[in-house]
This record gives sequence, structure tokens and C-alpha cells, in this order.
Amino acid sequence: MLLFTLLGPETAHAMGATGAQGEGGGGGTSMLIMLVAIFAIFYFLMIRPESKRRKERQSMIDSLTRGDKIVTIGGLHGEIQDVHDDKIVIRIAEDLKVEVAKTAISGKRN
Repeated sequence: MLLFTLLGPETAHAMGATGAQGEGGGGGTSMLIMLVAIFAIFYFLMIRPESKRRKERQSMIDSLTRGDKIVTIGGLHGEIQDVHDDKIVIRIAEDLKVEVAKTAISGKRN
């Protein structure tokens, strides 16, 4: 409201500020439409893509089998030797095997 008084009464009235002269009508409906639009934008730009990435990552983790070459989130490159419920055993060197959690797998490599 302070901005409207600084700009002058003609500009303030043109921008929709009514002040003491009357009450504005229809503000509730436009506010509701704005809230729905903001929620829709958040859903399609943030929530939905993240959900899709999470599903793709989970399906990749579920499809891990012996012999797959993988990279962990810590940067270890190795080949899967054994798969358990919540962990896998990877061979990262000739005689070196490491157990890691399935959630620590960053991705498969070729």
C-alpha cells in the first residue's frame, strides 16, 4: 500500500488499489486460481521428475546381477560378484572384494 501512495492516487487506482473509497471484489477466486497454478507448476517441474528419477534408480538397483560392472557413489569401479537383499559384493581388484550397500550404487557402466 505504501508503494501505491508513493506513486500517486491516479497510478494506485489504475493498479487496483482501492483504499478507503471502496472494497475490491473477486480477490478470493483469483487467489485460489493462483495457488492452484503454483502447485501445478511445482508438481510438473519438481515433484514429478524427481519421482520418475527415483523409480528409474530403484529399478536399476533391483536389476543388478552377477557380472554387472558398476560405480559406487564413492567412486569405486568394480564387477558384481554376489548379490544379497540389501548389499552386494564387488570385485575392485584381482584379489580384492568389497561389500557395499545397494543404495551406494551410483550406476552401471559398460
